[in-house]
Amino acid sequence: MSLLGRSLLDINQLKNSDVEELFSFSKKLKQLKPLPLGHKVLGLLFFEPSTRTRASFEMASHLIGVKSLSLDPSQSSITKGETIEDTALTLQALGAHALVMRHSSPGISEKLSELLKIPVINAGDGQRGHPTQALLDAFTILEERGAIVGEKVLLVGDVKYSRVARSNIQLLKKLGAEVAVCSPSTLKDPYLEGVYQVANLEEGLRWATVCMMLRMQVERQMGYEVPSLKEYSRRFGINAQRLKLFTSKGILMHPGPFNRGVELAPEILEDPRNRILAQVKNGVFVRAALLSRIMGVDMEGMKL
Repeated sequence: MSLLGRSLLDINQLKNSDVEELFSFSKKLKQLKPLPLGHKVLGLLFFEPSTRTRASFEMASHLIGVKSLSLDPSQSSITKGETIEDTALTLQALGAHALVMRHSSPGISEKLSELLKIPVINAGDGQRGHPTQALLDAFTILEERGAIVGEKVLLVGDVKYSRVARSNIQLLKKLGAEVAVCSPSTLKDPYLEGVYQVANLEEGLRWATVCMMLRMQVERQMGYEVPSLKEYSRRFGINAQRLKLFTSKGILMHPGPFNRGVELAPEILEDPRNRILAQVKNGVFVRAALLSRIMGVDMEGMKL
């Protein structure tokens, strides 16, 4: 495939064959030993807090022998008035071969991709999308369930403000899954097409083979969408009683970070259907596969 030199800004840029090849290569990378040695550099520019995505990209770059150059905006010349564009151009001038970007403004990664001569990977921009999260989630479903076509995936919670939900819905539908959402009426996305709207969580759990909980995006909400987090959890949180309605062969997912006692009751984390940490682990290999293809990392000679 020809991802070489291309930016990844949105899931819809990828053909099904692109996704299939990435997943095939991700599986090979999970078995990779020893680590290859490379000399390329990945720039990381995160304007929003991140644990999993940032660390995952760093681990992914190490896996394929790419050095990571991480810039903390709070300790950079941005605090002196330097623009995002000039900061990105600086990373390019320093020798970065690709840039991973996270920002609260939708479309900023696309703007930088038009400015820079190196590929840009969207690691989350506002409410618009989070394509690599969708890829690792779909890969996890494929590994755990054996297929994506025909799977019944239920997304629960804050769909309106969730970039993860938006990218997941696009990719899962592209790959042949049925997708449904269950959320408070104030947190529905009115622009969703071809997605079932489930009336209540109990109905959704009886229907689904995959249940993906979403974090309440309190930092983006206007403050009046739900009466309280306690009331939200009462209606839309997963507890042991509700989980009895979910198939014993299903999988429970969450892109993280999750709020204990809000989206998930603490005891749910011990349930054998929980695949949250599997998502985290798979993120390294999926992102490594993507980086190797986009950056043109030579894997020749490795036992893939």
